Amino acid sequence: MKKISPSLTLLALAINAFAIGSTEFISVGLMPMIVNTFNISLSQAGLTVSLYALGVTVGAPLLTILTGTWNRKTLMVSIMGLFILGNLLSAFAPTFLLLLVGRVLASLAHGIFMSISTVIAADVVRPEKRASAIALMFTGLTVATVIGVPLGTFIGQHSNWHMSFVFIVVIGLIGLIATSILVPKGLPIPGKINLSGLARIFTNKSILMSLFITAFDYGGTFAAYTYLTPILEGTFRFSASTVVIILVAYGVMVAIGNSLGGHLANKNILPALQKMFAALALSLLFLFISASLASQALGLIATLLLGLFAFMNVPGLQLYVVQLAEKFTPKDITLVSAFNIAAFNVGITLGSFVGGQISKGSSVVFTPLGGIIIILLAMFLIRLAQKDQASKL
Repeated sequence: MKKISPSLTLLALAINAFAIGSTEFISVGLMPMIVNTFNISLSQAGLTVSLYALGVTVGAPLLTILTGTWNRKTLMVSIMGLFILGNLLSAFAPTFLLLLVGRVLASLAHGIFMSISTVIAADVVRPEKRASAIALMFTGLTVATVIGVPLGTFIGQHSNWHMSFVFIVVIGLIGLIATSILVPKGLPIPGKINLSGLARIFTNKSILMSLFITAFDYGGTFAAYTYLTPILEGTFRFSASTVVIILVAYGVMVAIGNSLGGHLANKNILPALQKMFAALALSLLFLFISASLASQALGLIATLLLGLFAFMNVPGLQLYVVQLAEKFTPKDITLVSAFNIAAFNVGITLGSFVGGQISKGSSVVFTPLGGIIIILLAMFLIRLAQKDQASKL
């Protein structure tokens, strides 16, 4: 049998990552439409984000443990099948409850995909190419932010939100076909995961603190980002078509921020993360001030700045937890990575919940302030981690 080119395997993973990245944040752009369809509150509609994140939180470590003996190709095909099923249910959900069920099913696929796709990307290339392979796979997520979410929002605005999920199903089908053809059958199988690794992970203070840092940082971002479309339309009075363009620009800024963040975190990772967190908090403060003044010009600038800093810290957070795993629990690197993915989504759940409660109790204008408070907690933990690191030198 002809050997499959690693580049083609990475392409299949990137297509899947594009589909999964698009569905993760698609309801942010569709939230006003979902509110109108089901006659629910904005905070209730926020459950489409928070419950999705909760599903990833549970799915990443749990399904990684349960599928350790599965053939990697079979597992990837199963993951994309579950992803398609969840989004089909969301697309044709007659009730809000069934929409949430569909979101949770898709989120379970998301969690385990993120846990194993980086390992597959690393396995199909030479050791010196592993970092580049993982980065290439993750371009699917970046492209989803730049193109997938705005395009899905555009489709929803010009037909209905149901068709946005149909669009994601189509991308998922393409990913499923690409996986069945381009992912090799003979990839290494991790085997049964030793649950004693859980004890090693959760009794290590440094690793545990890094997971909380990840959760609080992401939580701060999503307290405002979850409700970004209502802020743009309701507070800044941008038209629905303009919001799509702004979301595209936001995605471009995210891509730039990710690239810069990876470069900045290569050395002195904790000080770099502290500066990125401070910049994110300031961007949220600027968004709040702009929303309070209801200035479209300032609102546009604030949104772009939020995009620049919102996910700039992700490469550093991922690198930091892997470095800690390599140092303290080298047998459990995959499991630690899965829990860090879970921590990102604990943050999304926390942030969208806090933002929902703020919008319910007062106004979406105040959601950035909730985000700032959460980020300050992350900055405090980084300071503790720096002191702990210094004490061991």
